[in-house]
Amino acid sequence: MLFLSVLLVGLCALGANADIVTGMPDPAPPGYEEWMSPLVLPAKTVSGDGPWASAVARAREFVANLTLEEKVNLTTGAGSDGRCVGVTGSIPRLNFTAFCLEDSPLGVRFTDFASAFPAGINVAMTWDKQMMYDRGYAMGQEHYGKGVNMALGPMTNMGRVQAGGRNWEGFGGDPYLSGWATYQTVSGMQAAGVIATVKHYIGNEQEHYRGGGGAYQVYSSNIDDRTMHEVYAWPFAEAVRAGVGSVMCSYNKKVLLHLVLHWYAHPSLFRINQTQACQNSKTLNGILKEELDFQGFIMSDWTAIISGADSVLAGCDMNMPGFMSYSDPEEHDPDTAVYSYWGSNLIEMVYNGSVPETRVDDMVTRIMAAYYQMGQDKNYPAVNFDVSTENTYLGGQLVNEHVNVMGSHGQTIREIGAASTIVLKNTGVLPVDVTKYKHYGIFGSDAGPNPDGPNGCSDRGCDQGTLAMGWGSGTANFPYLIDPLAAITSFVYSKEPDTVLEGILSDFNYAAINQVASQADICLVFANADSGEGYITVDNNAGDRNNLTLWHGGEALINASTTYCNNTIVVLHTSGAVTMEGWITNENITAVIFAALPGQESGNSLVDVLFGAVTPSGKLPYTIAKERSDYPADVLYTSDQTTPQITYEEALKIDYRWFDSLNITPRFEFGFGLSYTTFEYSELNIWEVGLYDSYPYANASLVAPGGSTDLFYTAFGVSFHVTNTGPRDGAEVSQLYLGFPESAGEPPKVLRGFEKTYITSQNTATVVLGLLKHDISIWDVVSQSWVVPSGTFTVMIGASSRDIRLNGTFTV
Repeated sequence: MLFLSVLLVGLCALGANADIVTGMPDPAPPGYEEWMSPLVLPAKTVSGDGPWASAVARAREFVANLTLEEKVNLTTGAGSDGRCVGVTGSIPRLNFTAFCLEDSPLGVRFTDFASAFPAGINVAMTWDKQMMYDRGYAMGQEHYGKGVNMALGPMTNMGRVQAGGRNWEGFGGDPYLSGWATYQTVSGMQAAGVIATVKHYIGNEQEHYRGGGGAYQVYSSNIDDRTMHEVYAWPFAEAVRAGVGSVMCSYNKKVLLHLVLHWYAHPSLFRINQTQACQNSKTLNGILKEELDFQGFIMSDWTAIISGADSVLAGCDMNMPGFMSYSDPEEHDPDTAVYSYWGSNLIEMVYNGSVPETRVDDMVTRIMAAYYQMGQDKNYPAVNFDVSTENTYLGGQLVNEHVNVMGSHGQTIREIGAASTIVLKNTGVLPVDVTKYKHYGIFGSDAGPNPDGPNGCSDRGCDQGTLAMGWGSGTANFPYLIDPLAAITSFVYSKEPDTVLEGILSDFNYAAINQVASQADICLVFANADSGEGYITVDNNAGDRNNLTLWHGGEALINASTTYCNNTIVVLHTSGAVTMEGWITNENITAVIFAALPGQESGNSLVDVLFGAVTPSGKLPYTIAKERSDYPADVLYTSDQTTPQITYEEALKIDYRWFDSLNITPRFEFGFGLSYTTFEYSELNIWEVGLYDSYPYANASLVAPGGSTDLFYTAFGVSFHVTNTGPRDGAEVSQLYLGFPESAGEPPKVLRGFEKTYITSQNTATVVLGLLKHDISIWDVVSQSWVVPSGTFTVMIGASSRDIRLNGTFTV
């Protein structure tokens, strides 16, 4: 054992592909030598900036009284067989219990009496800032009620590839929309007292070759510096501005092409290339802790740590779940753990000088600062569940107290589900007049329940019955799941009990479907497409989707109905965009409803929109293309490289920006969604506020959580009128797109504002939006700062990215 310990200390000090300890960058494969980013050392010590001053001071006082072993206990996980998906060590001398870390971004995973919320993509589909907050607060309350210290969400990767397995956990394909959703979710969760963990930092945009657990092949996301700042880091910056307590670094490797001053004092390209995310000093120390002034702590994804000193010096603060690989034995005392890159090896690294103890002090200070910042020192609930069982006792010990944390959250879930429902096509059948139709045909397995129960597949790793969440660690148990067939049946018979309603849940029984369709006066076809995390394969889809088509022969199912039923409504529950060209223009399809992954109240949310209790207001958070090849990037499915190279060649032109730049016509554009009423826009006004120049504290040299303080003062104000000219009350999502001066090199338009406004019929609302200095800035790779380009900006106000109603300009 002594030999093993000495060997591990040596490996931990050097790292598998050391770059910080040795100063030698990880090598790039031939043809990718230009992808470089600089070393940024040392890791910035937490400063207590902004509202963090008191919490950091208290944390420092706490850490000053700890031994080195006790410090290590709080930075290193204590294995994977604790009561939560992650636990740290404890400090028995101070009666300080271990921290509980728990999934997921849509609820409390692996427990009972907790809610299954709509997926992140659904709350993005609402474009409703208050709902984003409310969902976050409700999830925070449930984590708090279960005794969770650190909730592992939200997830805010960018959906770069439409087939990406975990896109549904995040907030869509635009950094500004994702930034708002992230900010509001973090704010809501932490208002309930739990520490939010924004993830996966950064460039973790597909499941194939993502790494983790000692994987042989781990892809490198090759992202240029400007794209990193303006697209992929933007939502994380908003999380930091919201005061997030924790950031999770991802499995993948990443590099940045980055123009800097070399230390030999001439412009040069320097690199830390092909470097794993949890030991990338540029992204952890440079961007997160220095540029964004992050005051919390960086935790690793589970087994994402692949080195000792490198990962510590690069800025990672907590190693989860502690061990190197899932094949390692469980060790519950981190300070003595040897099957860890940290643990007892971190103690030895301090003793041999590889890691200064001041760095360990800062790691623990950051962890404890988040603890104090959320008030967790004040009567915080103890853990009252166990991820390994829903039984009350385990091994004679009380492990699950069955604490019910759901409260009235079912209503919140139902409202978000309805508000996120997008009507893509409507020839007049919607809202359905329940008194008009006497024979309904409802087709498809997605309309009904999973025959094995809503939780019949571990981590939702199957596609049986109606789809209300994807699969993987981003899931939660359903306390119940209202399927569409049950909800529609209940509603119709409560209003019109003499109605015939036939449901056929077999996707391939075309004879039965044809028979019912030929007699029905209204038909509803339910189809889906699923995806999830790469450790589960469903129908040969290893996390990422293999294609953008419907599952279970959905296209043939639609055709089976439309062949005999000329009033067919298609309802889609999908984890992302699907191609529709084979059926969308069929004249017998009278409506298409896009419901995505609405959580436990799925059927009720649909009924609210379908029959008109709620006027639809959902808008697309990504583009639905006519062809898969129209998108700017795709999943890398096969590679013979040890480090598969994924170069973000589209740069700033993600999602709709690509379609606009190349003048590609989508099937449904970003921001699109129909209503049961109509809206008109008028009276655009733009005025200079100029606070970023005149405000006494607006100084680019001053930083606070989120970035330079001068970025977040209003530069220009924008107002306009929106009139509900239709017959029904409803909400409209007004969208502000900004066109930069041509010299700025931006895409034709970028989202820089939105507001959802409820307007009663025949009334007018005034919408006021502010453009921050950040909103009108671009990242300058030479000065390494945000700059406002000179010239004329175009303000475009519309109902979608391609439905622009008002135009105006201002000049800087």
